[in-house]
Amino acid sequence: MNYGKFYNKIVWITGASSGIGEATAYRMARENATLILTALEGDLLEKVAEKCKELGAPDARALPFDLSRTEQLPQLAEEAMSLFGRVDVLYNNAGISQRATVLDTEMAVIRKVMEIDYFAPVILTKALLPKMIENGGGQLVVTTSIAGRFGFPLRCAYSSAKHALYGFFETVQAENYDKNIRVTIVCPGRVRTNISFYALEKDGRQHGKMDAGQAKGITPEKAAEIIVRAIYRKKREVLVGSTELVMARIKQFFPGLCARLARKIKSM
Repeated sequence: MNYGKFYNKIVWITGASSGIGEATAYRMARENATLILTALEGDLLEKVAEKCKELGAPDARALPFDLSRTEQLPQLAEEAMSLFGRVDVLYNNAGISQRATVLDTEMAVIRKVMEIDYFAPVILTKALLPKMIENGGGQLVVTTSIAGRFGFPLRCAYSSAKHALYGFFETVQAENYDKNIRVTIVCPGRVRTNISFYALEKDGRQHGKMDAGQAKGITPEKAAEIIVRAIYRKKREVLVGSTELVMARIKQFFPGLCARLARKIKSM
């Protein structure tokens, strides 16, 4: 029997009911990973879990949870650990975006985005990291964004959270590399998901539509192919997208030019 690349690995994916998370779960299932799947929608998660088992996952468990309830995340981590006795790969993928200017965005919206996009991954990582070290190592994966590389119009909270993830996870890697802890930072550009549909307006209402740029992005399936390959290779960072990723290179070598281009981005 030919075993997949993640055979005998326990992989926990948040944001697994749709988009990148769902597609990554299916890709991992084909590589025989045993899966723990978390998102808000329990009914959708159960369907994803069943399909994962059909695709080759030895087991897949739905663990629905509202990640904005950050005070309860340590208990969620304990529950996840208890399902199979360990977690080898934690993929912090869940997130929420926004569509409003700095001047218009209410502080409650900024706090909500930060709770889900930054504090939730931090809390789950801190909860699992000691056990990973005790078990001889593990891998932490996090979805940031190209908006975590430079400021992006109408994304003040989202961009801030994604910038912060870089600082936190690069520090985790620096402190724990010799303990066999590996970090993979996934940096998507435009991927054809519902993230813009569920993005928050200035007062917390849903944006409710697919942005034109998002609609032209690569498919979640293509993104998942790139992501799973990067996780398997334990890459430090992987850019996921198409031509828009050139902005990350421009920021690296020509930050002034990047700032001028960012001011002209059509972000809706």
